[in-house]
Amino acid sequence: MPGKNFIVEVEPAKEARPSMGPVYRSVFAKDGFPDPIPGLDSCWDIFRLSVKKYPNNRMLGRREFVDGKPGKYVWMTYKEVYDLVVKVGNSVRSCGIEEGGRCGIYGANCPEWIMSMEACNAHGLYCVPLYDTLGADAIEFVICHAEVTLAFVEEKKIPELVKTLPRATKCLRTIVSFGKVTSQQREEVEKFGIAIYSWDEFLLLGDNKQFDLPVKKKSDICTIMYTSGTTGDPKGVMISNNSIVTLIAGVKRLLGSVEESLTVNDVYLSYLPLAHIFDRVIEECFINHGASIGFWRGDVKLLVEDIGELKPTILCAVPRVLDRIYSGLQQKIAAGGFIRQTLFNFAYSYKLRNMRNGLKHSKAAPLCDKIVFSKVKQGLGGNVRLILSGAAPLAPHVEEYLRVVSCSYVLQGYGLTETCAGTFVSIPDEMDMLGTVGPPVPNVDVCLESVPEMNYNALSSTPRGEVCIRGDTLFSGYFKREDLTNEVLTDGWFHTGDIGEWQPNGSLKIIDRKKNIFKLSQGEYVAVENLENIYGLVPDIESIWIYGNSFESFLVAVINPSKQAVDRWAEQNGISGDFNALCRNPKLKEYILGELSKIGKEKKLKGFEFIKAVHLDPEPFDMERDLLTPTFKKKRPQLLKYYQNVIDSMYKNAK
Repeated sequence: MPGKNFIVEVEPAKEARPSMGPVYRSVFAKDGFPDPIPGLDSCWDIFRLSVKKYPNNRMLGRREFVDGKPGKYVWMTYKEVYDLVVKVGNSVRSCGIEEGGRCGIYGANCPEWIMSMEACNAHGLYCVPLYDTLGADAIEFVICHAEVTLAFVEEKKIPELVKTLPRATKCLRTIVSFGKVTSQQREEVEKFGIAIYSWDEFLLLGDNKQFDLPVKKKSDICTIMYTSGTTGDPKGVMISNNSIVTLIAGVKRLLGSVEESLTVNDVYLSYLPLAHIFDRVIEECFINHGASIGFWRGDVKLLVEDIGELKPTILCAVPRVLDRIYSGLQQKIAAGGFIRQTLFNFAYSYKLRNMRNGLKHSKAAPLCDKIVFSKVKQGLGGNVRLILSGAAPLAPHVEEYLRVVSCSYVLQGYGLTETCAGTFVSIPDEMDMLGTVGPPVPNVDVCLESVPEMNYNALSSTPRGEVCIRGDTLFSGYFKREDLTNEVLTDGWFHTGDIGEWQPNGSLKIIDRKKNIFKLSQGEYVAVENLENIYGLVPDIESIWIYGNSFESFLVAVINPSKQAVDRWAEQNGISGDFNALCRNPKLKEYILGELSKIGKEKKLKGFEFIKAVHLDPEPFDMERDLLTPTFKKKRPQLLKYYQNVIDSMYKNAK
């Protein structure tokens, strides 16, 4: 492979059935994986050692309200947080919870969330995040399945938790509010024989009590994270101390290798749910470096304002947030008048050309940065140096745009709860990695396994196959579900269910999902995610769900069109009506089908991969109707159930 290569081969390919491609690891680990950090055996050690090293550093901050208006961030130091964590831990233990016991945490990210988590870490308790978007049934399922005896809960979530009673009472004994408790709530909960405390009351429970901290081993479980599967009940992913401390050593090696190490001066905005592994491990990395974590106010509409006040240096995001930033910037530029637009477009293409020719983003167009792009940087607080996108694929045009205009690195990562989040991450300033998730982090081995029924061959000249991962960051199994664990873990390899393709530079592109494949009536297989990615390139659509089955010979789709695009089309064609009415207009459907066909031809799709009928839904797919998971993946069985009548009529009318 000519040019740079960011992976090295450590084992040859195997011709078995199915065949497996060579095993690769990061070039930053060519002489071995990073050594474990001395004295760092558990998540508790991560925090404890930082308190010792950086007692007076700012650790957790939130905005204070002055006369009902949000003011500055107010901070607690590492030592102040530690003192409270000790109190919380003593209070938990005085409720009779012993090592290995389970505590649930339910609510938006806030300092109390972290303190409760650290108290669990201190006493060898399993921290079990409960999160909203799982819905009340799922919360009850997790409490009962994980046998949660004490639940910490955000004040405004108490009513949601109460809905799980009395069914959850078979294990739940204590509820602790992050704020206050009303007398009505107290009455309601106590009639089920459950104790409920406000945060301040709870802290007094452990007063004058000293509980010894148990010795924690690397192999001990520190958290059970329930993942919202796209099918079936949530699965409890058991994550050990070792997974998290290994990941931290890998991230440290990676950032050091590309000269972007974390420092005590880094500031992070905590808004992605701590109940997910992505945010949890990033915050652990920040705590490990004695850096600062500021919390958002819990409202997406106010997120940009929180960013402006906190001025973070590192921003983690899911594509949905970055898409929003992208469209916001696009609108601003379009509204800026001809001269500003021309200047912007010139600066953009000039800087992009230089970056493609190998110049670092900071050296590609310093003058353009100063005159044009600094405004974008200021909009993100002015200090952001790294934007990390994860949880779902980021559209290449959005990634490229943000790499040019944000004056910071935009890196895409890939990982699963089962692999402790970061497993792949792209490398700063490597423009060829656009649209990929980069090479593996320097603490895992990776190989591709052929999937013959989908024509993916790990041994071909463009190696494609199911992504398999091996290493110490892997999970310890699904809680109480050995059957499911054995389905995905064989000989130390975790099978992700995602289809990847190696690029010549050693980065990986996720191109498909193994399970999302179905047969049409003529016996042709359709890999639906791949098609959704291709049709998703049509700028007039926000989201697309494609459907087919083995009784029909063609594909149909439900689309959320872009309101801007629809309004523009209506204006150009002299058609009146609001967005909802336009979405029902057969002429608009015809236009959208034409756009889909254009891209289908351009990408040389086969005849049966073309979409023959569409339904336009003005309302975006959402979690409220249970059509998306919390990480915005489509729940295909639920989509089918919801749109069944629409699908039936599309098939009837298209024949």
